[in-house]
Amino acid sequence: MTSRIGRPREHLVLGAYLGGGGTNGDAWRLPEADVDADINFERYSHYVHILERGKFDSIFLYDNVLPVPNPEVLEYRPGFPRWDTFTLLAALAVVTKRIGLIGTASTTFNEPYNIARKVLSLDHLSNGRAGWNVVTATGGGENFNLPEHVGHAERYRRAHEFYDVVTGLWHSVEPDAIVRNKVTGQWLDPAKVHPLNHKGEFYAVQGPLNAPPRIAQAGQPVIAQAGSSDDGKELAARIGEVIYTAEYDREHALAFRNELIERAQKYGRGAANLRVLPGLAPIVGKTREDAQRKFERYLSYLDHGATLNGLANYASLGIDLANWPKGKPVTLPDNLAQTNSHKSRQSLIARWIRERQATTDDILRFFIAGGHRLIVGSATDIADHIQDWFEAGAVDGFNIMFTSAPTGMEDFVDLVVPELQRRGLFKKDYASPYLRTNLGLPTV
Repeated sequence: MTSRIGRPREHLVLGAYLGGGGTNGDAWRLPEADVDADINFERYSHYVHILERGKFDSIFLYDNVLPVPNPEVLEYRPGFPRWDTFTLLAALAVVTKRIGLIGTASTTFNEPYNIARKVLSLDHLSNGRAGWNVVTATGGGENFNLPEHVGHAERYRRAHEFYDVVTGLWHSVEPDAIVRNKVTGQWLDPAKVHPLNHKGEFYAVQGPLNAPPRIAQAGQPVIAQAGSSDDGKELAARIGEVIYTAEYDREHALAFRNELIERAQKYGRGAANLRVLPGLAPIVGKTREDAQRKFERYLSYLDHGATLNGLANYASLGIDLANWPKGKPVTLPDNLAQTNSHKSRQSLIARWIRERQATTDDILRFFIAGGHRLIVGSATDIADHIQDWFEAGAVDGFNIMFTSAPTGMEDFVDLVVPELQRRGLFKKDYASPYLRTNLGLPTV
């Protein structure tokens, strides 16, 4: 068993997951659930104000360019269509004051110069609250003139170089390079502008970047990363600051965090540079019985077949979960087909199903779409779970994935956050206007 290392820091980190599509949550047919957030900006503005009231450190906008989970079965579901991530975050930047704004951009389907410019512009719009979730993409090459998805290893080599170019461009113009001196007529100090002149395996980029230079006190935008495969963990160890992952077992989560810290050390980094945030989907009630009633109601509106097969397709399990006999333990193929997309999630979900001899009902009651942990209980129950994992050193916090919006958000902010604050586990106010400072990350 992996040894405990104790509470990582004084206060845990709370991030919020938002999908960018027309609804937030799996049971979108709940009468009170919003279903038009893909065209109604006021929905997202409302969500983020709730979360900022709850002192959440950041929101995280997941993104992909796939229109449907399985192109062979044209079953369009919530999440199609979706906002362009950084367009939505730019709008949210000007209606919020403190909450961090982390957006996803693929290193497979973009160019470093465009992403460097876009993210640093968002950082200025938000006064130092921007973050970039670095992903290699799980698919979508058919929309980018690619006959097939780029191989896993190549995607990660490209990601390392892509990151180097982006961060090099962020530092190509020093924060005080723009002089704007009307008396002398000097617009900028050329000694503080540094062309990049990068030539690598995948990219040739001259620079410098023509976006507003980074804010000195805020440091560069925060880097998030979500891969848990071997290549993903190596990328996270080298560049990641906020690490999104999926975990269902505390000891496994502890081992993951410790491994990441150990890997980071060879890059001159360690625990001070990393905030590991597993996804957690809470259904919160005023009492445990109230939470259970909400959960059963949630299940009654959930499309069980679509949810099960969405999970099976996402993790490349190779079986039709929707039509699996009810009450019978799920039997997975001995040798699952190697996926070129979600390698780590495939391993996690398959391991859980085999260990628990899980039925389809077990899966629906334990996972939300994407393979993140579902937990049901009172504010005390949810806070106990969070405190246990945090004080064991297994996590730096959690990325909260709400099963409904806005009610699921309000339940967590109004019931769980005060309980965490009462226990001294979570801050009562923001320490700084800057995301990096609020996360306690070094300024770079």
